Amino acid sequence: MENEITDNGSLSETEHQPVANEDSLTIPAEKSFNQQILDNKKLIEVLHKTFIGILVSIAIIFLFIFFIYIIPALQEIPSGDKSKVTNNTELKKEPSYKKQISQMNRDIQRLSRKYNGYTTGQSYLVINTTDNLFYLFRNKKQVREGHCSTGSFKMLKTEEGRSWIFKTPKGKFWIQGKITNPPWRRPDWAYVEEGLPVPSQDDPSRYEYNVLGDYAMALGDGYLIHGTIYKRALGMPVTHGCVRLDDDDLKVIFNTLSIGSKVYIF
Repeated sequence: MENEITDNGSLSETEHQPVANEDSLTIPAEKSFNQQILDNKKLIEVLHKTFIGILVSIAIIFLFIFFIYIIPALQEIPSGDKSKVTNNTELKKEPSYKKQISQMNRDIQRLSRKYNGYTTGQSYLVINTTDNLFYLFRNKKQVREGHCSTGSFKMLKTEEGRSWIFKTPKGKFWIQGKITNPPWRRPDWAYVEEGLPVPSQDDPSRYEYNVLGDYAMALGDGYLIHGTIYKRALGMPVTHGCVRLDDDDLKVIFNTLSIGSKVYIF
């Protein structure tokens, strides 16, 4: 409390009002701002890592596009130095040139004869075991194609040491027999696969019907081209070595090929 002179000259006691200091106003504001920075430090770190991650992702995508698309496209751009066909009479007179031309002509004739031997005027069938596709040719023209199923390449072993690898053989074959409504004679592996005892070779249980479709064509060594009841698996390597076809495709191929017709499997 302090005395204060009034208008009438008397003294009066008044309360001392505190005067605000500028520093007392600004310091709390600075502390609040610094506290916000500290509180948002984690957010800043997350944003920083996210930014770095985006840059790395963009770089990876750019490198992928560069090596997969840009480089091959650049390689396909023709260069300025193009090959030119010239009619150089002096070059044609050189013995080495004549020898090369003669050898090339012989190679062309040899390959043409080989090609004609593989693509005769008779009907033939081509089996692609990689993509499980077939191609039927007649008079050297493709008349049908579609999906098939070939060997799974799985191995089956017994405790006694017997083993089978279920693969479709590759090479040049020919139709050795044709049969309608073929029965399936179950081999030993069919019983082993199901965990059943293997019966004698002439046991009636070995024969099953209506599982090979309406037609079958023999390639030798027990391998057949036949139908299947597992049509959803066509186009996949799921067989024990035979070639499976859809009913419609099988009928067309059966009626097109004859005994002795060639079958190429690769």
